[in-house]
Amino acid sequence: MKIILFLFIAYLLGSIPSGVWIGQLFFKKDIRQFGSGNTGTTNTFRVLGKKAGIIVLFMDIFKGTLATMLPLIFHLENINPLWFGCAAILGHTFPIFARFKGGKAVATSAGMLLAYNPVFFIFSILLFIILLYITSMVSLSSMIAAFIITILTIFAPKIAPFLLTTQDWLLTVIAVCVTFFIVFRHKDNISRIKNGTESKVPFGLNQTKK
Repeated sequence: MKIILFLFIAYLLGSIPSGVWIGQLFFKKDIRQFGSGNTGTTNTFRVLGKKAGIIVLFMDIFKGTLATMLPLIFHLENINPLWFGCAAILGHTFPIFARFKGGKAVATSAGMLLAYNPVFFIFSILLFIILLYITSMVSLSSMIAAFIITILTIFAPKIAPFLLTTQDWLLTVIAVCVTFFIVFRHKDNISRIKNGTESKVPFGLNQTKK
């Protein structure tokens, strides 16, 4: 019963709609009515600006980190902390505080990884930055990074033990599910990438020239 309670708390943590609340509280804007209509970090940057985007990014990462650390904080035994990270990801994508319409799970998934394996998290962030520099597209970088990270959860214990010392198949299963979900939630972005109309950030080799 105690574990179920804290899984629900993890879901509630994930359900905090950072972008929506920051927009409504400080900018009197509902970001769901602007840009892509998404509640996540990328649309926050686009609609509310850099400072708000950075705040929302850290809030969304922190949700996943705090939720995954609940077993450590409250001494819950015999359960993998990744389950609590999953609950936060579920909350982020289907938030009870925002009519179950949330973000694309990228930042909160990163927060889960930060709590579970900080070294793997740092590697993943560097990977994302490199991909973003090459593509100048957050959407494409997120999808490619998710795919590579998923592959690494399988092979890293053998080829890169500094990332993962032991095999954790729950991590792999979660990575596969999150990757499929990220790709699904980016289906409109994929269409724009194919058409050459996807938005680009002012960073990297293929940034939009002004």
